[in-house]
Amino acid sequence: MKLLLIAALFAATVTHAQTRWQLATGYRAESFHTQNIVWFAGEVERTTAGALRIEVRPNNTLYKLGDIRQAVQAGQVQAGETIMSSLVEAIPIAGADAIPFVVGNYADAKRLWDLQRPLIDKHFAAQGLKALYAVPWPPQGLYTVAPMRSASDFKGMRMRTYNQATVRIAEMLGATPVDVPMVDVKKALAGGQLDSMITSAVTGVENQVWSQFRHYHEINAWFPKNIVFVNLQAFDALQPAVKQAVLNAAGEAELRGWAMSQDEAAGSTRKLKAEGMQVDRIAPGFEAELKRLGERFSREWVRSVGNEANLIFVPYYFQR
Repeated sequence: MKLLLIAALFAATVTHAQTRWQLATGYRAESFHTQNIVWFAGEVERTTAGALRIEVRPNNTLYKLGDIRQAVQAGQVQAGETIMSSLVEAIPIAGADAIPFVVGNYADAKRLWDLQRPLIDKHFAAQGLKALYAVPWPPQGLYTVAPMRSASDFKGMRMRTYNQATVRIAEMLGATPVDVPMVDVKKALAGGQLDSMITSAVTGVENQVWSQFRHYHEINAWFPKNIVFVNLQAFDALQPAVKQAVLNAAGEAELRGWAMSQDEAAGSTRKLKAEGMQVDRIAPGFEAELKRLGERFSREWVRSVGNEANLIFVPYYFQR
């Protein structure tokens, strides 16, 4: 009887008004992130009996990745997805998940997100946005032309960088930063411009990095996350039952997305091995060096962000 009443409610909603949203993302339709969003949109349409339809627009077709937050905030599009590190100018606390050598596995990444989420919600609300869910990319590993046994092995090496954080990592390790956007990685590899870089196994497979690099070290440097969010005014305009359906589908998408990320990490690592790359963990001594670098990096980040950053890292380090 209860299910019949809910179905009748949604049927009445569709009769009087059907809401249509567009969701912009800069990632390819084939990306597991995009596939998860499409699944989420389908669940929303199904559970609301069509009261809310979300059209997913991938691959920068609606807005470029770096412009999506502003477009959603301005109400030019109802929803979007972006990588959280792209939000740091407007929301510095969004950079917590890109601090290197702090999070070593998916469980720790989830614990960090649980601490970060309330602060993201607060800042999003102040900007007229609402976070729905976040999903990490596979962990960032280290690609090198030769095996790495300690931080001193990086001296004189050319490391690919793409933002201020990766430049700082190169500096800390004594490597020479080489700014190479992801779209130019293949060309840089073909030209022999790089000796090392930090990125995921997925990105390594997409760029066929085995043409230059022979070693992939599973250092799990950080777990950068993509976040899916909506314009708060558009969300508040929904009927209560439709709002709840969106939140329920978002919760399921987050759980599903984290599992998909782990599957992608495992599959891509197998592919690197199949292409002849040496895949292994680093030596314990080197791992300890990287942990110390991570602690130093996080202290610098806390000083730059301010007291709010302590709300994440104090419980993360001391309340395990």
